[in-house]
Amino acid sequence: MRKIHFLTSCICIILFSSLSIAQIPGLVNYNDEDGLNSSYTYQIKQDYKGFIWIGSDNGLFRFDGKEFKQYGKKEGLRNIEILSCIPLSNGEIFIIPFLNDFAYIKNNKIINSKINKELQKIQFTNIPGLAWNKDEVYLYDSYNPKTIFVYKEGKVRELPLFPNYQKKSPLPIIGFDFDNRLTYLHSKKGEVIIYNAITKKETAYPIGLEKNISLLEHNGIFFARKDKEITILKRENYSLKKINTYKSKENIHNIIVDKNNKLWLGLENGGVLFFDQPITEKLPPPIKLLDNYVINDVLVDNDNNVWFTSVKNGVFFIAEKFFRNYINLPIKNNSSHITAIAGNANHIFLGYNESYGGIFHSNRIDNIYFEKNGKTEHRGIYANNDIAIFGLSRKVFLYDIHTRKKKFLKNYFLKNIAPYTDTSVLLCTPEGLTIYDFVKKQSVDISVNERVYSVLPYAKDSLFMGSFKNLYKFNIQTGKKTLFLEGYYFTDIKKLKPDLYIGATNVKGLVLFNNKGLIKEITEKDGLATDKIKRVDVEGENIFWASTNSGLHRIELKGNTVKINTFTQTDGLPSNVIAGCIIRKDSIYIGTSKGLGVFSIKKLLTQQKFINKKVVINSVVIGGKEYFDLNQELAGKTPDNNVILNLSFPDYTSQEKISYQYKIEGLNENWQTSNSSKIILNSIPPGKYTFKVFGLGYNGKQSFVSTDLPFEIKPHFWQTWWFTILMMLSAIGILSFIIILYFQRRRNEKMDALYYEKKIAELELQAIKAQINPHFIYNCLNSIQYLLYKKDYTETENYLEIFSQMIRKTLHYSEKTFMPVKEEVEYLSLYLDMEKLRLKDQFDYTISVSEKVNGNWVIPSLLIQPFVENAIKHGVSGLKDRKGHIVVSFEHIDASLCITIEDNGVGIDNKYKSADKSNSFGVKLSQKRIETFKQLFETNIILQINTLSERQGTQIKLYITPYENQNTSLHH
Repeated sequence: MRKIHFLTSCICIILFSSLSIAQIPGLVNYNDEDGLNSSYTYQIKQDYKGFIWIGSDNGLFRFDGKEFKQYGKKEGLRNIEILSCIPLSNGEIFIIPFLNDFAYIKNNKIINSKINKELQKIQFTNIPGLAWNKDEVYLYDSYNPKTIFVYKEGKVRELPLFPNYQKKSPLPIIGFDFDNRLTYLHSKKGEVIIYNAITKKETAYPIGLEKNISLLEHNGIFFARKDKEITILKRENYSLKKINTYKSKENIHNIIVDKNNKLWLGLENGGVLFFDQPITEKLPPPIKLLDNYVINDVLVDNDNNVWFTSVKNGVFFIAEKFFRNYINLPIKNNSSHITAIAGNANHIFLGYNESYGGIFHSNRIDNIYFEKNGKTEHRGIYANNDIAIFGLSRKVFLYDIHTRKKKFLKNYFLKNIAPYTDTSVLLCTPEGLTIYDFVKKQSVDISVNERVYSVLPYAKDSLFMGSFKNLYKFNIQTGKKTLFLEGYYFTDIKKLKPDLYIGATNVKGLVLFNNKGLIKEITEKDGLATDKIKRVDVEGENIFWASTNSGLHRIELKGNTVKINTFTQTDGLPSNVIAGCIIRKDSIYIGTSKGLGVFSIKKLLTQQKFINKKVVINSVVIGGKEYFDLNQELAGKTPDNNVILNLSFPDYTSQEKISYQYKIEGLNENWQTSNSSKIILNSIPPGKYTFKVFGLGYNGKQSFVSTDLPFEIKPHFWQTWWFTILMMLSAIGILSFIIILYFQRRRNEKMDALYYEKKIAELELQAIKAQINPHFIYNCLNSIQYLLYKKDYTETENYLEIFSQMIRKTLHYSEKTFMPVKEEVEYLSLYLDMEKLRLKDQFDYTISVSEKVNGNWVIPSLLIQPFVENAIKHGVSGLKDRKGHIVVSFEHIDASLCITIEDNGVGIDNKYKSADKSNSFGVKLSQKRIETFKQLFETNIILQINTLSERQGTQIKLYITPYENQNTSLHH
């Protein structure tokens, strides 16, 4: 968009003293009390982010809707008399001082001519003319232009003017058309010269006006000004055609065309004229604003709010809705504090917080004064088509609408007025009730022993009557008072429809009830801004309005649900302090502490649910460094892990009532709310995060979308994942080493213990063997002695030969822990042969080895012989009726080696069936050997002794598992 503005008019300043600004409801004045510490404010601009920039005699100010930020000498300005600034599309703010020392703001830092020498090229002896296009600024001498200085991104270049006569007699520049490369100049002949930089041609357009005029161009429209008169011209064919003219009663000192192409004229003696039509259309009669102030500049911002800079009075602001309401209905004297309101078919009656009232009709307010300099406020008003009763806090007046005469009625400490019959009203007082008949001019006092604040007739002679604490049913004829609702302070009661009433309370919101009792409470939990309700006014059977000190509510009942719309200053109300309202079709008349507001209900209901703005993040401090360019990587490192975010939410209609709702994704998903524009996040742990923030305007409206900012807190090397893994692996390694060391030590201790246990067991085994060998030898020697006694030398010789072999093998195997099966078979054969010889063939024997049994499998040595010996000694040796037979078999059954010793002897008694009960010394020793083997070699050996029932004899079974120990260290 092309823009152009002259600064010459800014020095045309006339000093005026500060006056009241209450002439426009909703008008706000920002001055030194708000942080705008400046006497003179010049031009005002809005940048691409929405910030407002104000030039002044005390530097440049930026306003974000909540705070003024000053850029002065301390911030780097070499000249603090700032006439204007140019917001550029690249985010820079080019600063126009009063003569030279130009500067610009980049990333919130002022770059002056000392820092950037390029700016020293721009020198003027007069206030320069200027124009700008996107990120370029054009500066020139308005009266004697020979060279145009072009500023762009910190660089300055000179652009010569091409017409030949500019070298000899330069002409003033009045404007540019950047899109078509046109330059507009004002010739001394009273012509407009248009120079085309592309074709290098120039065209003269006669103006047709006096020569000594001031000329300004805007978007191809020309404005000629002389003293009190302004003429608007448009290029047509080869001349300038007059399309509008206006002659003011006062001298015009500046011309402003706003973004809506509407005209504003600043007057030298104060005030500004506004023409509410585009300049290309016929100008309507102007509306004069701020006639007590000299206005230097006018800005209509992106939201159509209006800003005014002034001489000695700071900056004025009026929100778009306030402004449109004032323009469409310019009510004079509409600024008083309204405390009561009523209406009839043609008039709206207003009661103020002083002893006068007003009647609004035909778009004006006529005041009615009841007491000279009185300060008592109005508590209630009643009106019909003929009379109005104004109830002040201590006096009541009757006003005749037709004759415009007022009459004092009586002194009352009035609380409220309510209609009773067609000719009477009810006056609520601390003493009770008074019925006043305004036709008969009579009154009747009724004592109810209560302070009455509200009343409503609901049947003949029956009233709902609200006291300080309760609501009663009261019969006027009988004087009977019945408690109806307890614990409510009713300030107003209205009837919605038959047997349905709505009450306003001082502490509990709104109350719906019928003749039987309470139906529903509507409170802040349902969406009310406050539970303190001053008045209710009925729009329909299911719709009513509630007036509060926090705005106006429209409540609509839809079955069991309640729909609430809230209206405040952001919607154009003059104030949030509402006394009441009057509804007439689609229009609503709202009495506020700053005057009367008149609105269309339909337009009010089209209010936006969101604010069409985003939060602006001005800067971020992270890792001790402040970032203004938020497009770069934002990263800090612990321990400097605090993050500070400087925010703005340029919602000017909220009038500084701004807060922020934010969360940090990746850290906490809970939303937090802050009224401060500086958000401080302390001790953020390492990680990647996204800061999300919504702006909250007045009345809780939220920005339509969040502003998101990613940032990162980088860890030190000891906080990185690889370092954590390395440390974990190191810790695991150390811990594993300690555990291995511990278990190795425990294993060594266990092995030592096992070693000693083994040695002990081996010693025990050797001791057992030492017991077995003498036992066996003793038996053999007894046999030899017996043979010698019988003088059977041949048998003795045979026996001794076998005995010698047995002794050698016994001595050999007694040193072994295990012996192969085949050797065990040989040993058993020798032993049985020797015993057979000794007993004169009293028995036969059989030794069998299954094919499944490997002869090299090992078994505990000398384990079987004691059982064979026991079979001979206790089984077959004493047989008389049959020859004895012993069978020894080796079989492989279910992964175990099964050794069976079976005889056909006399058997054993039941008391000897278990090995531990046997009388056999050899069996006892074998049992001990079995237990020792189990302990020492983890070999499972099961011994079974059975008496054969079908045939006589005894059977011994040995199950050895495993039958071959693979641990070679156990072999001897």
